[in-house]
Amino acid sequence: MEGFGLHMLVGRWFMVFASLLILSVAGGTYIFGLYSEDVKIALGYDQTTLNLLGFFKDLGANVGIISGLINEVTPPWVVLLLGAFMNFSGYFSIWLAVTGRLSKPKVWQMCFCIFIGANSQTFANTGVIVTCVKNFPQSRGIVIGLLKGFVGLSGAILTQLYHAFYGSNGKSLILLIAWLPAVVSCVFLRVIRTMKVTRQENELKIFYQLLFMSLGLAGFLMAIIIVQNRIHFTSIGYWSTAGTILVLLFAPIILVVREELRLWDTKKQDLSQDVEIKVAEIETPLQSSATVVPINDQKEPVSFFQNVFKPPERGEDYTILQAVLSIDMLILFIATIFGAGGLLTAMDNLGQIGKALGYPKTSITTFVSLVSIWGYLGRVGSGFASEIFLEKYKFPRPLMLTIVLFLSCAGHVLVAFGVPSTLYIASVLMGLCFGALWPLIFAIISEIFGLKHYSTLLNFGGAASPIGAYIFNVKVAGNLYDREALKQMAAHGFIRKPGEDLHCTGVECYKLSFLIIAASTFVGCIVSLVLVVRTFKFYKGDIYKKFREQAKAVDAAESQSRTNGDAPS
Repeated sequence: MEGFGLHMLVGRWFMVFASLLILSVAGGTYIFGLYSEDVKIALGYDQTTLNLLGFFKDLGANVGIISGLINEVTPPWVVLLLGAFMNFSGYFSIWLAVTGRLSKPKVWQMCFCIFIGANSQTFANTGVIVTCVKNFPQSRGIVIGLLKGFVGLSGAILTQLYHAFYGSNGKSLILLIAWLPAVVSCVFLRVIRTMKVTRQENELKIFYQLLFMSLGLAGFLMAIIIVQNRIHFTSIGYWSTAGTILVLLFAPIILVVREELRLWDTKKQDLSQDVEIKVAEIETPLQSSATVVPINDQKEPVSFFQNVFKPPERGEDYTILQAVLSIDMLILFIATIFGAGGLLTAMDNLGQIGKALGYPKTSITTFVSLVSIWGYLGRVGSGFASEIFLEKYKFPRPLMLTIVLFLSCAGHVLVAFGVPSTLYIASVLMGLCFGALWPLIFAIISEIFGLKHYSTLLNFGGAASPIGAYIFNVKVAGNLYDREALKQMAAHGFIRKPGEDLHCTGVECYKLSFLIIAASTFVGCIVSLVLVVRTFKFYKGDIYKKFREQAKAVDAAESQSRTNGDAPS
């Protein structure tokens, strides 16, 4: 069993399990709405300043170029270790400031701290997602959807654990976000690594089983969130909930042990068969005319600046500059600015929107918390569905991106007009769409531009999101909210005092902002259609052909090495 223990710890499926655990606590940026009010009150910020802080949070969470470049030249554990350090230092500093343990920091210092803390998420994403996509290239849509799904659930998971650890002290949520993700990443540092590309016959079946387990976790979280906002939970209730969540989180280990045990038995059988083959070779040397194709073709090294404007065919490995300067990337970047930027604005302001529209506090807490669940469903739904449709019907992934952007327009319009009770529907719709965007964008980048520089290109694509968030959140929503709030103060004969936060009530607070966002998202929808047309022929072909050939080459190489490894010379 000692040999099996080592086999499991270095196995592909234990690496997937470790990846799920790391990302299940890596989404602290998605629950900014739960502690933003504490930051606003403790530090005396107005809505524009709070939105500026939210922008730097989004900037850090989505600009992962540095983590991508580091991942190009170091193993994944280095990226994860750096991310753990940044996560703790950034959020712990914010907690010290909000609780008064530090003198009130300047706005730029708070922006820097939240940027560093949020940027650690890109290190976790890069170290885990890029590694898993390279290990399972033929199931990349499913892999990205499942992993990003756990990121979506992480907000709800962290919230429940914080209630168990710290009760109802909202500021302590920031402390939990600081230490827990760092600890989990450090525990599994050496487990996350790139392995040989192989394809198991039951690979998809295992991923579906992991999906069903995650659906059970998501269902429990959704039910408990709804119940908690209607029934007062005691400390025992919160601890019971947290215990159940931990059991559901660790449930996939049963599947991992079962699968790795099966692979272990298969490996032992192969070794015993090899002994018989090698004995036969002594009498009759094995003659083989088969040529093993190397996994990485030995090509001449290409200069960083060579053929910048002469990229290879879609699906081959682009250089970083070839991809960044390509028309396909430009189109995808613009669509992401308009699509993700508007959705991020809605997510960050959901609590404030509910307050402005007069929703009860319990209702606001419910739909803000449930956004994590809808984001999870959007991620796994788009990841699994796009992979199935692509494999069976050659349905282009960019077309699914267009559909998601179009649906998100409806959510923005519902917020703009503020029809009673429609914010519940809008929060579900926007949560689903926001979650669905990322598996599609990340998979499209890997398919069009190849996997060689995927860690950098993935993070470059994500950098479009905070640009849109800055435009729509800070410049549009923040300024228009403050303008309407000042107008309401003046109408009541009040004058704003220095450092006093602003409060706005009514539909007009966000109406114009979200009409602008809805129109801009529709423009992004039209832009994404251009990418559909440009890549239609590519997606109608066999985009995974070379990965199947690589898997066969690995199997052939391993078979030949087992056959010839101990043969006498």
